[in-house]
Amino acid sequence: MPSPTSDYSVLAHLECSRDGSRHDADVVQGTSPLGAPLLARYDLDRVAATVSPADITARRADIWRYHELLPVRDERQIVTPGEGMTPLLDLPRHGARLGVAGLRMKDDGLVPTGAFKARGAAVGVSRARELGVAGVAMPTNGNAGAAWSAYAARAGMAALIAMPADAPVITRRECLVTGAELHLVDGLIGDAGALIAAAVRERAGYQDVSTLREPYRLEGKKTMGYEIVEQLGWRAPDVVLYPTGGGVGIIAMHKAFRELRELGWLRGDLPRLVAVQASGCAPIVDAFHAGLAESTAPADPRTVAFGITVPKALGDFLVLDAVRDTGGTAVAVTDDDLLAAQAALARDEGTWICPEGAACVAAVGQLRESGWLDGTEDVVVLNTGSGLIYPETVEDTAQLLPRGAPIPSRRSQQGGCAPTGPE
Repeated sequence: MPSPTSDYSVLAHLECSRDGSRHDADVVQGTSPLGAPLLARYDLDRVAATVSPADITARRADIWRYHELLPVRDERQIVTPGEGMTPLLDLPRHGARLGVAGLRMKDDGLVPTGAFKARGAAVGVSRARELGVAGVAMPTNGNAGAAWSAYAARAGMAALIAMPADAPVITRRECLVTGAELHLVDGLIGDAGALIAAAVRERAGYQDVSTLREPYRLEGKKTMGYEIVEQLGWRAPDVVLYPTGGGVGIIAMHKAFRELRELGWLRGDLPRLVAVQASGCAPIVDAFHAGLAESTAPADPRTVAFGITVPKALGDFLVLDAVRDTGGTAVAVTDDDLLAAQAALARDEGTWICPEGAACVAAVGQLRESGWLDGTEDVVVLNTGSGLIYPETVEDTAQLLPRGAPIPSRRSQQGGCAPTGPE
């Protein structure tokens, strides 16, 4: 195995996100002694002196093209079925509908397991294997559990997953088919988290990889930010909207943009980051507009965008810091509005996205109507998963025709197969 001084990764240490204290990156770590997330820090001067954007562009088209800025020291420990470099799609028709000329979508519904969680699982599982972890354990609203189960299986590791009973059935089956030990909980993700914490205390060799309770899921997700900048020709968009539950993605992209600027690969202002939540579970939005440093869990959190049903995120203060540092904002949208946005985008652009991603699309319209967006900005929305994972979000109105019957004329149809939703 290469020594820790290998150029494959220039990981230097871990840093407490509360007090800045340093911690050893080459042993298994959870949170800091203060109970705060640990952030990976790198020797960026070394990267700047030895690597250029042109070097990155010539490498293989997955997240590992950025390997110096990822924590895995030995390339042989990488666990990957091929994740990353997802499309950055222009949305001209839908942008025109919303009055935003430069609307694009980073479509992470096309990664393995069908959701952006594969990025975090790829790096988290690879680093866990490198450090000798035997099994990973986590609570999940669905997609993360599916991803970590799949990557653990590929790594030859065990996976222990707990999720709310209301989680999408498809993600439950993804866990089961890859051999994970899955338990359903009559409650929310916090209840699942309590079960996992108790189980890990009893199981030797397992690591609790809950959101921000280990340092490396965030490192995988920051590659979304790297890719957006690279795909735009090493420049940043004006605005990035992100569906925010646990908040890892928005924290990670903020970290990515800051690292790129420190390397000299990105110049000028950072993108304004927008945390998007559903109105049925919007603790970050409430805290942002109240000027608070942390959030308070809502009494009865509910939304069809199940992936962002996180009443109290461990890293809420980091999300709020990221939004404020970049001059961004936080927006809540209703379930009706995000489902309408999901349908309208599919009709305009032929892409079926998850309800969490659709919340960002709905938020673009809301921000344009309020004047926060003036319509001239380059705007990127993050779609974090495939709509195929959430078939229940689309009503099946197809008509069954008797055998031999002709297709009726469009004038005679009363709905039929015609698309529904607002124009």
